[in-house]
Amino acid sequence: MTDASSTADRPETPEEKADRVAEARRKRRANQTARNLIGSLVASLGIVLFLVLVVVRPDPAPLAIDYAAAAAEAEASLGTSVIAPVVPPTWTANRAELAGSGGVDEWTVGFITADRTFLGLLQGFTDEQSWLRDALRDPGEGDTVRIAGVDWQRYDRRGVDGVGLREIALVTSTPDSTVVLYGTASDADLELLATAVAAELPATR
Repeated sequence: MTDASSTADRPETPEEKADRVAEARRKRRANQTARNLIGSLVASLGIVLFLVLVVVRPDPAPLAIDYAAAAAEAEASLGTSVIAPVVPPTWTANRAELAGSGGVDEWTVGFITADRTFLGLLQGFTDEQSWLRDALRDPGEGDTVRIAGVDWQRYDRRGVDGVGLREIALVTSTPDSTVVLYGTASDADLELLATAVAAELPATR
């Protein structure tokens, strides 16, 4: 074994230089490996954080529309009442507007139910059957049902192609309008909406 003090007092031999260079290279490789490992861990953690914050985030809450306020504006524009039923607090309105189709004024409200299905209220200020056929995409013959003291025509087209959101529907009328309830929700939710609408209809019914 070479004494350290003796090597310090003489020139480095080729063998000692080779050993020193090899040891330095080994240390550099070890340090580089450690840095690469740390870099890989940081990158992996960054990807996981991205997935958690951006990809695996909960669905945003649906935009809630103040349909009661929209109804007041619609009434002021029309000069007559529109239907704005009181629905469960677990429902949200995603649409409320006064528009028109074929020269007929239409008041529309869309609801998202507690189980994230859809129900719509369409009030057309006409009694023309052609308007109703267009609104429901030619529903055919319905069945008469009575809900909350009101007679409705009920249409059930679940499983029929081309009906879109109009899988089920209830139709009744007021002295100056035709009221259509439609959507993809359960029978229970449709009846619940019909009951709320019935409370808004003229007392003479």
